[in-house]
Order: sequence, then structure tokens, then C-alpha cells
Amino acid sequence: MKIGMVGLGKMGANMTTRLLLDKHEVVVYDRSADAIVAEAAEGAIASTSLPDLCSKLSPPRAVWIMVPSGKPTDDTIHELLGLLEPGDIIIDGGNSNFRDSQARCALAKQQGVDFIDAGTSGGVWGLKNGYCLMVGGDDAAVKKVEPIFISLAPPDGYAHVGKSGAGHFSKMVHNGIEYGLLAAYGEGFEILEKSEFDYDLHELADLWMHASVVRSWLLELAEIAFRKDPKLTDIKGYVADSGEGRWTVEAAIEENVPAPVITNALISRYVSRQTESFSAKVIAALRNEFGGHEVLHDTAGTKA
Repeated sequence: MKIGMVGLGKMGANMTTRLLLDKHEVVVYDRSADAIVAEAAEGAIASTSLPDLCSKLSPPRAVWIMVPSGKPTDDTIHELLGLLEPGDIIIDGGNSNFRDSQARCALAKQQGVDFIDAGTSGGVWGLKNGYCLMVGGDDAAVKKVEPIFISLAPPDGYAHVGKSGAGHFSKMVHNGIEYGLLAAYGEGFEILEKSEFDYDLHELADLWMHASVVRSWLLELAEIAFRKDPKLTDIKGYVADSGEGRWTVEAAIEENVPAPVITNALISRYVSRQTESFSAKVIAALRNEFGGHEVLHDTAGTKA
């Protein structure tokens, strides 16, 4: 089938290529002209703007957007709603908050446009392995564009998981779980690295992938990382987050669900971004005041 793809970053570009390989027609647009040229070289149909993209699609039109969450997604959807007609479909495959997706669905319905939220997992490996797709929206709309989901996903890697918002909610929780898994692997390998034993972390990661109960795709990626850089000397321990972990913790609080692992994993990411913790300074100062415990002066790094 024919579909528009808006946003040609790492995910959008690879998804476009995967669709082209499965013989779909893809009209592409990105703010980067170079990104458009690169996909056109793969066989995509180039467009110079959202109006141009929509003009190159035949009704009922389907447009997949892969742009950053928040205002960029809002702006793109609002512009598309001024261009699309009743019966057309917008698919948001980005990491949007599920409440935003529900509001966007309601807004689109006012104009007779269907809105689908597609939680998308697979990262830069999706081109080769396929993308896990968690899709939320009305049955009829999802059915119309199902060939796209089937082409993007590996066998059994796509499911229509529920009504509007269900796709992005399940992707949010998926990423919250990911936070906890990453934190556990990180802590475990640090304990190994700091121990009295001279472990080859690459060897252990590879070993654990064979019949171990902790084997996983993330562990496979750890093996690749340690193979490239055994001590991770070229990597700064700064861990960003794109929102899903925060939203998962907020949902847990709203639902009265205890989620200490995911919550602590989120907090540890904040800690990773601090060059120096003011909280730790307060604790050091208080220990010095009540117990005369040693503190280090920031200026010279000498004990006081």
C-alpha cells in the first residue's frame, strides 16, 4: 500500500527502508533535505512539505509520523489535520504520552480523521530484525493499515492491543521495565568490575547468554559493547531519559501500584547527570557537624 512517512531520523529512515523492501510505496518528508534525498535514493517518493506529501497520497490517505514527542508531534498533527480529509488516517509511532494520544484521537475524530497510536520498539536494529508494534485505535482504522504493521514487524511482533491510547500506554510500561532491566545489568557488571577478581566482562556476558536465566537481548548488546570497549573507557556515564520512565512511575502512583525497581532506576538516571550532588554535600556537612566526620574540601580536594 501507499503511505506517507514524516520524520526520517534513525527510526523513521529505517522503517521507510523496511517498507520499501516489502514493496510498499512511501512518500517521505523531513526538515532535513539530505534525509529526504537519502530515502529517495532507496526508492521513496520525495516531498518538500507536508502539503506536498499529502498531495502525493491518494484518499483514503495514511500518514505515519516519527517525530519527537510533545510540541513537534502536536505541530505536525495540527498541520496534517488542516490537510487531510474524512477517512484519512494518522499514525503516531513516536514515544508520545498516552494521554496526549487520546486527546489527539478525539481532536482528529472531530474532523473525521482516524488516529492510531503505535508503540514502536526495536531501535536501530529494527531494519534487520523488525519492530515490535503495540497498536491502539479503532478496529476499522487499524485493519485498513494492517499491511504496514505486518511489514514492519517480525512474525508475531505486532498486536492491536486496545482502544486509543493503549498502544502508547503499553509502550510506556515496556520502557519502564527496560529501565529496571538496564539498571540491574549495570549494577551487576559494576559489582563484577570492582571486585577482587580480574573478570573479562565480555567473556561473562557471552557466557551468560548460553542457557543462563539472565540471558536476554540486552545481555547480547552488553556482550557487543564489552567486545568493542572492555572497560567502557570511551563512554561517559550520563544516562538520559525520553519520558516513558517518568510516565510509568506516574501511572504506578495513580494506580496505587508499588513500583520501586522502576522508580529507583529512573532516579539513578538523574544521579548519572550530576557532576556533583548537592544532596551529598548536605549529608557530608551534617555528618561533620554531629559526629566530626571527615569532609573533603572542594577547592583542593584535601581532607579537613
